[in-house]
Amino acid sequence: MTDPNGKNAVKTLGIRLPGELHAQFALVAQLDGLNLGDAVLRAVELYVQSKRSESDFAARAAAALSEIEREAANRRAAIEGLFGDESPTAKGAGTRGRKTDPQS
Repeated sequence: MTDPNGKNAVKTLGIRLPGELHAQFALVAQLDGLNLGDAVLRAVELYVQSKRSESDFAARAAAALSEIEREAANRRAAIEGLFGDESPTAKGAGTRGRKTDPQS
């Protein structure tokens, strides 16, 4: 785990399985000489691989990316609207968020 924000970061996933499925999964993993963590990793890799090969997957991924970009543009516009023509950094980091009393 060299880069917590990068490709090599590790995430923890907790899942609930019905008892019978868990027993079967544990048996299959044992027969393959795997611990449950490694078996889950293989199962997830196979799932992702199978999804990538679906005929409409690329189109659905492109639609999701377009939605992300649309939402990001809306948020950017909202932030820019807060500051008018000035960028957030042009206002001065030391004075933002503080109100000054003109009589003091």
